[in-house]
Amino acid sequence: MSDNKSFYITTPIYYPSDKLHIGHAYTTVAGDAMARYKRLRGYHVWYLTGTDEHGQKIERKAKEKDKTPQQFVDDIVVGIKELWSKLEISNDDFIRTTEDRHKVVVERIFKQLLEQDDIYKGEYEGWYCTPCESFFLERQLVNGNCPDCGRPVELVKEESYFFRMSKYADRLLKHYEDNPDFIQPESRKNEMINNFIKPGLEDLAVSRTTFDWGIKVPGDPKHVIYVWIDALSNYITALGYGEEGKDAKYNQFWPADVHLVGKEIVRFHTIYWPIMLMALGLPLPKKVFAHGWLLTKEGKMSKSKGTVVDPVVLIDRYGLDALRYYLLREVPFGSDGAFTPENFVERINFDLANDLGNLLNRTVAMIGKYFDGKVPAFAGSVTPFDSSLQQLAGETIASVENAMERMEFSVALASLWQFVSRTNKYIDETQPWALAKDEAKSSELASVMHHLAESLRLISIMLQPFLTHAPREMWRQLGLTEGELTSWESMRNFGRIPGGTTVSKGTPIFPRLETEEEAAYIAASMSGGAAASSGPEAAAAAPASSDGPQPSDKEEIGIDDFAKVELRVAQVLAAEPVPKADKLLKLQLDLGYEQRQVVSGIAKYYKPEELVGRKVICVTNLKPVKLRGEMSQGMILAASHGDQLTLATVPDGMPNGAVVK
Repeated sequence: MSDNKSFYITTPIYYPSDKLHIGHAYTTVAGDAMARYKRLRGYHVWYLTGTDEHGQKIERKAKEKDKTPQQFVDDIVVGIKELWSKLEISNDDFIRTTEDRHKVVVERIFKQLLEQDDIYKGEYEGWYCTPCESFFLERQLVNGNCPDCGRPVELVKEESYFFRMSKYADRLLKHYEDNPDFIQPESRKNEMINNFIKPGLEDLAVSRTTFDWGIKVPGDPKHVIYVWIDALSNYITALGYGEEGKDAKYNQFWPADVHLVGKEIVRFHTIYWPIMLMALGLPLPKKVFAHGWLLTKEGKMSKSKGTVVDPVVLIDRYGLDALRYYLLREVPFGSDGAFTPENFVERINFDLANDLGNLLNRTVAMIGKYFDGKVPAFAGSVTPFDSSLQQLAGETIASVENAMERMEFSVALASLWQFVSRTNKYIDETQPWALAKDEAKSSELASVMHHLAESLRLISIMLQPFLTHAPREMWRQLGLTEGELTSWESMRNFGRIPGGTTVSKGTPIFPRLETEEEAAYIAASMSGGAAASSGPEAAAAAPASSDGPQPSDKEEIGIDDFAKVELRVAQVLAAEPVPKADKLLKLQLDLGYEQRQVVSGIAKYYKPEELVGRKVICVTNLKPVKLRGEMSQGMILAASHGDQLTLATVPDGMPNGAVVK
């Protein structure tokens, strides 16, 4: 436990040139888990995220959309904040580099560095990648393209202000040596030393004249302060640094305990940023942790390849806890990992539904059956298996704490799930159903029930940094309320649940999923063939709403995008259930020019015989997918609200295959 200690954690500030995807969610959920953990341990936490809103790419994108740059970023930031809200990110602040509180301090920082001759004016010539907003020397290019993203680069020659990086190279190396944990994982540090510092640091261009969207250099407005000084400074401007009377948070929280960054921006945070802080005479952050990329089997996520995973689709269909668990459990933080629909569904089924969900269901049911829903009092170690379960509980708490301090989220969850599995095994070892048949074994049965309830209490507490809903539902079913018995410190002693606590059976916290069907749904959503709120398949799985239809939160599209979707009239020739899939019907459709099979999740709403002869609207240019072993070559349209669903139909006189516009 910590008394009045502060903990400052940051994510990178995201570039709002497009909608964020699951990779951005990965970083922010990881930061959120760490922030929640530290709060549970008694720390005063400040968790910062935000957006880097200046630059040439924003300026160009805004022009393409016929908007001002400010309007463009304002619109996208709304979506980013909505995503963080949907992910239940517990950030304490959201910094935007277009805010006055940031801009005025950046101007002061630039002016100070210029006055002390750490910045000078010169001329720059180099190869520039607009998407990455980075300059490269010719020797750094890969086949003449950007070494980071592979896109074409432009030769740029312009007047620029430069930062004297080389002046601080030796001091930076000394900092690495004196602070071996400054860059994590260790491999990233070796990369910085061998690839950038030892070959010799070159002075860094820190202004641009080829675009206008940014913070102007004080006294020289044709120059815009470049991203290195503008964006990186957010970590201190958000705390009020440099503003007299507003710097209390800076004094409390700086230096940062950890900057979380993607591996592609390690150089900026472990070379440029520390050197800038040295020049300003400020303390350096304690740690920069560079995580890997969340990829797909095909490599980096790409809209054109149909491999972008939208976190909102997954949350809407499977719940927030399932997504947060997957992100933090599947990939060791610091390494690259691959998202696959199959692995996502299997994590839900095996870990959450089978292991955790069944443990809770069985425990609450047995306490209800054998003790009228009252948890028996703790009586120490009564059965031969009690002491080993208690011992593993203590070891698990220590393992989770140690892993969290190292930001090894997957290790923490793996340790916790070993305890979940061991508790399930404890049921098989003690066989409460057999103990219940022998009155002489009543004390053993009571001990088993208490050990199960208490183990679930500990599990729920350790889950709090990772999952935001399941712990509270576990407390509800266990008869607990949020308070002392759900605090981290309450885990120091086993057996804290009071005797007589009343349990309440509930619905499964993680229902099992049909693996093949759900994996196909996710794959279709990645390729643009499904969305969380469109189509009868989604409607069958979506939770009911009690508030009536809601305004759309979908991104606006142009007529060209809509024109890509082909809608045609189709007549249902035959319909039948899909074996072992109670939601699905297999339809044979006549499109006039051909017949097609479509699998649709409307079995709850229509009997097969009701559909034959109907004329429906079919999306005909979706990529075919397999649902429960049946090929589906399209999607039929329907309107849904709550538990209601009605197919979109057309009059009988419209010919099959007619285009719907």
